[in-house]
Amino acid sequence: MANIAYTAQNASLIARLRAVVATAQENWALYNDYRKTFGELDALSDRDLSDIGIARADIADIARAHVYGA
Repeated sequence: MANIAYTAQNASLIARLRAVVATAQENWALYNDYRKTFGELDALSDRDLSDIGIARADIADIARAHVYGA
């Protein structure tokens, strides 16, 4: 009986560890998308940014809203 309870606790621990790893992977993917979006906007000239109505100071906020929503 004690062996069954111990095995159930291990399965729960393994499931929680897998969930933590999956969450970390998702967060890393989102962060990479943010960096890519930020980099692409940052690479534009001031004139190009002005043409599309974006101030350089707003790039981080726009990239964050694009990737993480808001």
